[in-house]
Amino acid sequence: MQAVSPSAVGMERPEPRGAVRMTGIAKQFGATSVLRGIDLDIRAGEFITILGPSGCGKSTLLRIIAGLEPQSAGTVAIDGVSMDGLPPDRRDIAMVFQSYALYPHLTVAENIAVPLRMRRLTRLQRLPGARTLPAVRRIGSSIGEAVQAVAATLRLESLLGRKPAQLSGGQKQRVALARAMVRQPKAFLMDEPLSNLDAELRVHMRAEIAQLHRQLGATFIYVTHDQAEAMTMSDRVAVILEGELRQIASPGELYRDPDDLRVAQFVGTPRINVLPAVATAAGIDVLGLPIARQSGLPVGMKLQAAVRPERLAVAGPGVPGRVVYRENLGSDLFLHVAVDGASTAVIVRCDSSALDVTEIGTSLRLAIPPDALLLFDLDGRRLRP
Repeated sequence: MQAVSPSAVGMERPEPRGAVRMTGIAKQFGATSVLRGIDLDIRAGEFITILGPSGCGKSTLLRIIAGLEPQSAGTVAIDGVSMDGLPPDRRDIAMVFQSYALYPHLTVAENIAVPLRMRRLTRLQRLPGARTLPAVRRIGSSIGEAVQAVAATLRLESLLGRKPAQLSGGQKQRVALARAMVRQPKAFLMDEPLSNLDAELRVHMRAEIAQLHRQLGATFIYVTHDQAEAMTMSDRVAVILEGELRQIASPGELYRDPDDLRVAQFVGTPRINVLPAVATAAGIDVLGLPIARQSGLPVGMKLQAAVRPERLAVAGPGVPGRVVYRENLGSDLFLHVAVDGASTAVIVRCDSSALDVTEIGTSLRLAIPPDALLLFDLDGRRLRP
């Protein structure tokens, strides 16, 4: 998307607002606990992604912020003002849904204008015959200018006269974004907005949404199960697993320094390797390979040692194994290596030049750098000796 500043299309970029604070949020559906004890502070103007697998409660949390779902416990505040009990239309936020939620009988321009017409015109003024009144004509003119402004920002000018059925998936998504953007809300809430798009278009729309955030400076709260979306667009990522907030950190910190083994396993492609280990007087023993590093852990303590595929090396001395599967991605080659004592194959990333020397069945050794190990106890809690 071509960079267009808000002021260039008649929209002044306001000072950041839309700081959201959630304290002790819980949600019950009957006897089922969906969210428990969520405490989350979102800074004004921040792009934060709520990341987690399907069914973890992330969309429910977004609906609680929007006022579409009441919480069972806890409070929500926006810019220091409690939202508890306020309906969605009084929270000054805009929500973008996975399904786009466009009106099929309206044009693109009319769909974008819907929130402004609902806000600026009374019920009487919205009647068709009222459009001839001077005051209503003036309001309609200002609405039209606002629609043109956001359409220019999102490259929709040539589509304003079309109906949703005449649009591609990416175009529908931009219309949904424009409809949210035209209100100039304090915060944008986005619930899996790219899930219905194909892989190539998702990559394109990730860049468009990230650039739109930079242009507007508004708060973006984005929900997804897709770690690529979370890691590429966000200032911070909040990981929710089984209804609990496990960690909130920058994408880089989340990848390099996870607090919880489940977070480490959820973030990263291919998955992180988890290997049985034990603390020794000299350091850590991983699958019989002694690794010298200061641990401060009791000798004999059983551990889980996690290591990213790119941190392993095919070199001796190391853990002996045998190649059982290869994934050739062009620039990278991922080897799946069967190792005695490991419950699943160990994945190691190699340069594609290794393709000719690592046939299935090849025996090799995997070297583990001491600083590559992330240590966890048997319950998955991070150990930072």
